[in-house]
Amino acid sequence: MKELLIYIARNLVDNPEAVSVTEFDREGETVLELRVAPEDMGKIIGRQGRIAREIRTIIRSVAQHQNKRVSVDIVD
Repeated sequence: MKELLIYIARNLVDNPEAVSVTEFDREGETVLELRVAPEDMGKIIGRQGRIAREIRTIIRSVAQHQNKRVSVDIVD
């Protein structure tokens, strides 16, 4: 899951080296915290949050097929 999120984020931003994902468990759910360079934040969030919503949908869908609960947090 973490690798998929890194792959998606690196292909969306101008500064792929700045992409990092931290993974931890919270209340039986895996949380992936995505960090990107400040100038790339708009590219990850998108207009009205559309890209962020689709990233979360993709990750949640893959996790559901593996019978896991995963959420994505985008951190400043």
